[in-house]
Amino acid sequence: MTDPARTTSRRAMVGGILGVGVGAPLLAACGSGSSGSSGSSGSGTSGGSGSSSGGSSNGGSSSGGSSGAIAKTSQIPEGGGKIFDSERVVVTQPAASEFKAFSAICTHQGCIVTKIASGDIECGCHGSRFSIKDGSVVNGPATQPLPALTATVKGGEITVSG
Repeated sequence: MTDPARTTSRRAMVGGILGVGVGAPLLAACGSGSSGSSGSSGSGTSGGSGSSSGGSSNGGSSSGGSSGAIAKTSQIPEGGGKIFDSERVVVTQPAASEFKAFSAICTHQGCIVTKIASGDIECGCHGSRFSIKDGSVVNGPATQPLPALTATVKGGEITVSG
């Protein structure tokens, strides 16, 4: 029989180690530069289109690999897009029926992008902006584009894979 005090202690140690292993890179990613929130509003509006914020919870992952649809095509405004915070994915529609997907992690310091406006995907941490067409840098300090993912449309639903 195990001693409950040792089990709790062991669990606390493993949890602490995992917390440091996961938390340290995240803190380092957004820990320098100007102040700002690394949180994401999930806003996905652009060009006057009113799109709801937040993300679908259909089993996506941080790499964009999704076992189900991340969104319906009707949720992604033409000339804009939507940020899916929990999946860390951005889906855009630069032109009618043309859907693109990108990582929502800013290449500058790892913050999650916060909004889509005027044809750009914007990071609220340090002001980087990326094109909804190809993820390229429109305005720094980021120097690398958002990594492209594969958006597949089938039956009015969009799946994203990395």
